[in-house]
Amino acid sequence: MVVNFFVKLLGASDSPDLAEGIQKYPAHELVLARSVISFAISFVIIRRKALPFFGNNKKWLLIRGIAGTIALTIFFYTIHNLPLAVASTIQYLSPIFTVIFAIILLKERVKLLQWFFIGLAFIGVSFIAISKFYDVPEIGEQISFFWLGMGIIAAVFSGIAYTAIMKLRNTDAPITIVMYFPMVATPLMIILCLFEFTTPQGIEWLFLLIIGIFTQFAQIMLTKALHEGSASLIMPFQYLGAIYSYLIGFFLFDERLSYLIDLGIVLIVVSVIINVLLRNK
Repeated sequence: MVVNFFVKLLGASDSPDLAEGIQKYPAHELVLARSVISFAISFVIIRRKALPFFGNNKKWLLIRGIAGTIALTIFFYTIHNLPLAVASTIQYLSPIFTVIFAIILLKERVKLLQWFFIGLAFIGVSFIAISKFYDVPEIGEQISFFWLGMGIIAAVFSGIAYTAIMKLRNTDAPITIVMYFPMVATPLMIILCLFEFTTPQGIEWLFLLIIGIFTQFAQIMLTKALHEGSASLIMPFQYLGAIYSYLIGFFLFDERLSYLIDLGIVLIVVSVIINVLLRNK
């Protein structure tokens, strides 16, 4: 959520006090900054560990890179075009797709009762999104059907990327898997920046550095986690990010939410806890 905050800050037009004096950046430029930093860190680690630079399972590594690039780029755009809580919440649909892809491709088994609570968590996410339409008109006006749809597409591609990570757990090191994102994203984002680019100034360099470093750290930790466990156990924890989105949106971006969002968060947290208990049992 640290990254989401800075992505929103650098592209926000609805928080003039918080973002006063800060330039607005196109989402693809933020993805480029994240990619360049990630590639530099990954390159150094891979060289020091003497790992195969292009990895072993190149097919799934490339799938991971392409899916991750599409997912993150669209997600950053949705953060710029939707309230933070909505954009983040829609992205939390990705664990649902991850579990589905894991069943199809990795032959994982999920208990029937787990499906019930996964569905309950999905209903919680839906409540948060729906509340934007019905309970807070001034925020509801910021909702775009197009960007909601793009957010769902980003979640689908995130699910594909996470499934690819699990597919690669026995063939490639986590750092190699992580590096394929910037390998794919960097040239594509450079092309987009030829059409729209903002030159960083002052403290904005620090913000871009934070986005790059924090996303690199998060990707390495997530990749290691997916190497150690199953999708149905690990991915539902991402729903907890709805709480962080709620707090950041409320206190920093002045997003006034509703009782439906509160109910949605409760459903999500309860569903995650029960899912973990069922999986461990």
